[in-house]
Amino acid sequence: MSSFEPLTRAEALEAWSAFMPKVVRYAGSRNQVQAGHGNVSGLSAAIRFRLLLEDEIIEQTLERHAFHEVEKWLQEVCWRRYWKGWLEMRPAVWTNWRRRVDWLRKHLPKEMLARVEAVAAGESGVASMDAMARELIETGYLHNHARMWWASFWVHVERLPWELGADFFFRHLLDADPASNTLSWRWVAGLQTVGKTYLVRRSNLEKYGSRYLAGGDAGNGRIADEVVTASVVKEVDEVVKKPLPKYLMELPESTGRVGVWVHADDLVLEKGALAGCAPVSVAGYVSERVYRDGYRLSDRRIESLRTVMHDGLARARAHFECAAVMVEADDPVEGLSNWAVEQGLEEVVAYAPMVGPMGDLVPRLRSRLEGCGIRLTLVRRASDELVFSFAGAGFFPFWQKMSRHLNQLQAA
Repeated sequence: MSSFEPLTRAEALEAWSAFMPKVVRYAGSRNQVQAGHGNVSGLSAAIRFRLLLEDEIIEQTLERHAFHEVEKWLQEVCWRRYWKGWLEMRPAVWTNWRRRVDWLRKHLPKEMLARVEAVAAGESGVASMDAMARELIETGYLHNHARMWWASFWVHVERLPWELGADFFFRHLLDADPASNTLSWRWVAGLQTVGKTYLVRRSNLEKYGSRYLAGGDAGNGRIADEVVTASVVKEVDEVVKKPLPKYLMELPESTGRVGVWVHADDLVLEKGALAGCAPVSVAGYVSERVYRDGYRLSDRRIESLRTVMHDGLARARAHFECAAVMVEADDPVEGLSNWAVEQGLEEVVAYAPMVGPMGDLVPRLRSRLEGCGIRLTLVRRASDELVFSFAGAGFFPFWQKMSRHLNQLQAA
């Protein structure tokens, strides 16, 4: 397991404490891809699974520093939240991507599929890009700048479908987030901001990622500045914006038997609207069949999911002082429903999952529980409701609203 990405809350808090003094220098050093990655926080997995809350990081940063000193750091903390909010209003982008991955794997010519597998295995013949692919496979991590270079190489040099490149990242990155991963790949391809592509340049690697050029020059001529040109990528499905889904932001009082569903989209149940709940049982799930057959996740990625789930359940057990069980089932909906029935629950409560694998479970889970006479109550954190409402368009309009909000927080 990569030691760079903390996968328990205790490890994440320790890593955040160690990085906190560096946030004022973050803007000037963040783009350099250094050995050991000491110039970035390493908290992306912790934030993705909410072992740490963005609110905690923002609050503690603003307690110590003026907004203008740490704006770039706060911007990066908020990027994933922006992507989540954007996708909450356009959930079909996620489902269309998953559908396209399946379709492409079944219908692409064998020669192109063979090239997909070779490039993803770090066998493209371009030394710098192959080093990045192998690093991702071996560690479950890539610096954000390296992610952009490699994604651009896949789309604009290899001319391979962006959907399958995004799938490769999703299968291996320990911090893989449905919104951030999918939408970042769309941005590189020129779909997210129409007509704006991101092109890999050898000169950019020389400036920020020279360590990837140190292993030999084989094939690197393919990423020479004057050689790389944008591939024309067309939108396959119409992108339709919908209103944000409505959720409760406070948990209604309940006198019946309540259970808490803890999932990998939000693993700090001891903070927020669910903290005052009094459940008789807590449950999370892992599913080897879904992980391996459904999403084809790497062993390292599956191990990381087990780690974060066990950590979340252990903290929930201590906080709520009740049993906390890990449901292992081929079908998570069946497993969670059986747990609810066995516990004699009248209601299951949870933080509302985001668009992605967790969110995909909700319609079936709700229907299955209702068929057993059990309510499913989903609560959204109030800060998510606010921040997601800012994410209707591009990042810069989002950041204008978000920065005003953060300045008001600091003033208060």
